[in-house]
Amino acid sequence: MCGGINKMHVSRRVSSIRPSLTLSINAKARRMIQEGRKVINLSAGEPDFNTPEPIGRAGIKAIQENFTRYTPVKGSEDLIQSIVEKFKQKNKLNYSPSQIIVANGAKQIIYNAIQAVCNPGDEVIIPTPYWVSYPEQVRLAQAVPVYVSLEFEKELKIDIEELKRAIHPEKTKVIILNSPHNPTGGVFTEEELRKIAEVLESYPILIISDEIYEDFVYEMPHVSIASLGESIARKTLTVNGVSKTCSMTGWRIGYAGGPEEIIQAMTKIQSHSTSCACSISQKAAVAALNQPEEEIKKRTKEFDKRRKLIKEALKKIKHVKINKPLGAFYIFPDFSYFLGREYSNGVIKNSLDLANYILEKAEVAVVPGSAFGAEGHLRISYAASSEEIKEGMKRIRWALSEL
Repeated sequence: MCGGINKMHVSRRVSSIRPSLTLSINAKARRMIQEGRKVINLSAGEPDFNTPEPIGRAGIKAIQENFTRYTPVKGSEDLIQSIVEKFKQKNKLNYSPSQIIVANGAKQIIYNAIQAVCNPGDEVIIPTPYWVSYPEQVRLAQAVPVYVSLEFEKELKIDIEELKRAIHPEKTKVIILNSPHNPTGGVFTEEELRKIAEVLESYPILIISDEIYEDFVYEMPHVSIASLGESIARKTLTVNGVSKTCSMTGWRIGYAGGPEEIIQAMTKIQSHSTSCACSISQKAAVAALNQPEEEIKKRTKEFDKRRKLIKEALKKIKHVKINKPLGAFYIFPDFSYFLGREYSNGVIKNSLDLANYILEKAEVAVVPGSAFGAEGHLRISYAASSEEIKEGMKRIRWALSEL
């Protein structure tokens, strides 16, 4: 095929990564809804609340005042100052403006950081289960994901001895921590973070601490690992954004604070990829970071009600092992009992088959655990109304009883 596009034109880096299963399941559910099917979407990784009105008004005002030009690559001055104050007040972290960067979502922040630090063949430690994009972003940097196991049935824990074995002083460049955790809903306690910090302090390893769900914690306080001491703060990039807390996923604003040399390197990369984040969204983000804490607590309280509701509903399904979610808006039960079961269209061999069976049979969208490196599990989001959760869990229970 002269002039055609074939696999030879695609880089080995791209060929080595997988598309996001969470996005593909969500897309399939949306298509079914467009076809008129009454699908309940419990796969979504975004709050179902509307963006608060004052934040929307700030975006409208930015348009009306023609704040529609490029900003500095690393973010507008007023947003950076708001982030500095937020980190200080909420996370007990003292960053200067030169230690802050704003990007198109927390996902781009993490991508930029890995690109800034890793050379081909370097290693990045990723606790598993993991958010789907972590290993793929590592591979795009031609680095190597190294996995350590997370315990998450009751609380979020890392086997410290396994962590020590995973560190190779000449190769390990980064460890990615995520708390509150996607997909399990687990939360690291301060005690657990101190154990991890004690191991990492003596190595030149960058800690990428993904704290995007920090406001959704239910039975314990959120702790930033960088707040545990100056030595650990100097090697931590604290990642956050307005997407989850403020129901602003489509506004695409993430931010981070960390070592100045890392921030400078990330800014250099971003200057040649996306440049600045959307100027209008940046103005909205200023309003988001300055909204009353009570507004955030209202949404957290509603998620807590739903968390309890979904746990009780799962208890009614036989042979399902339920973990204890303490944060975010996910639960990650073990459905391994149902693997190997036959139905009219074949055999359920893995969690992807099970998720597709539930979507087709019960018209409920959930995400297979294999997307997160944990076969046999399903991630169920409770970023849906109480009525949808009740009906969705009822349908899942019925579909599984048919196997």
